[in-house]
Amino acid sequence: MPELRKDYITNGWVVISSERAARPIDFRKSVACAPSTAPADCPFCTGNETKTPPEIMAYRAAGTERNSPGWWVRVVPNKFPALKIEGEVDHQVNHLFSHMNGIGAHEVVIETPEHCDSIATLPDGQVQEIVNAYKDRYNDLTRDRRLKYILIFKNHGKEAGASLAHPHSQIIATPMIPRRIMDELEGARNYWYSTGGSCIYDDIIKRELEDKQRVVLETDGFVAICPYAARFPFETWILPKTHDPIFEDVGDDERAKLSYVLKWVLKAMHSRLGDPPYNYYIHTAPSDRNDYRFYHWHLEIMPRLSQAAGFERGTGFYINSVTPEDAARLLRMGPE
Repeated sequence: MPELRKDYITNGWVVISSERAARPIDFRKSVACAPSTAPADCPFCTGNETKTPPEIMAYRAAGTERNSPGWWVRVVPNKFPALKIEGEVDHQVNHLFSHMNGIGAHEVVIETPEHCDSIATLPDGQVQEIVNAYKDRYNDLTRDRRLKYILIFKNHGKEAGASLAHPHSQIIATPMIPRRIMDELEGARNYWYSTGGSCIYDDIIKRELEDKQRVVLETDGFVAICPYAARFPFETWILPKTHDPIFEDVGDDERAKLSYVLKWVLKAMHSRLGDPPYNYYIHTAPSDRNDYRFYHWHLEIMPRLSQAAGFERGTGFYINSVTPEDAARLLRMGPE
């Protein structure tokens, strides 16, 4: 029997359709490295540094020059940016029509010099360096008062929107707070004040650890769960156990723990689902210096194993053909 479940945070509804359920094996697919360009022409490969805009930041060997080989993580401006850093925000409203110029930042985090690696297969230390780069760039972008929100995200595989096979993440900073984040903030704020100061994410962690059915992995610093009202098959959230609204505050020890959990979950998906395409993104409080004590930063992973169709687009309801309980049970088995 299909079941309607309500999202903890946003109060949106999801259809968990057991009658449409597919076996986990039906989702197995591979996005093994099949580059659209030969590695010799890949702009993200070592030796091709001149094919990208000049680097913003790089972790590189001592004595090596900027925009040359010798790096292990490199950050560059997106060559085809969605938003541009130059200029001032000019917001104009004319009755029904509101617009502003496209001020923002759009950066690429090149995660490794190796063309056919992935986070699931990289050494633990390299994954931590990727997370370190996220933190360094986030901290730098928060100094720009024009920017109100900074989204760190990754597209893995063509179906997930990756235009290049070489492992990379992206950062887009916007002069306004995105709608999805506003919905989460509103839900967390309402819960905080209705409960006299309880964080809804802290309570989710507590209840899910008690229930155990949807827990994928628990460590001393983080918990990974398939959320109760998951919108997509094998949707997984990674949440810090320590309450903190902003990713900016993540210390060295926490970054190491986050890196471990992120790699473990992605390696389990790689192994159990055949390296599926996925998106992940870090949801954190806005960078506008307001009080967001009620919020709780976290990372969401969305495997791209199904597609939104007419019903989803017409209603905002999602149909998930794999129950979160079944998804967590499989992922909890870990990498094969």
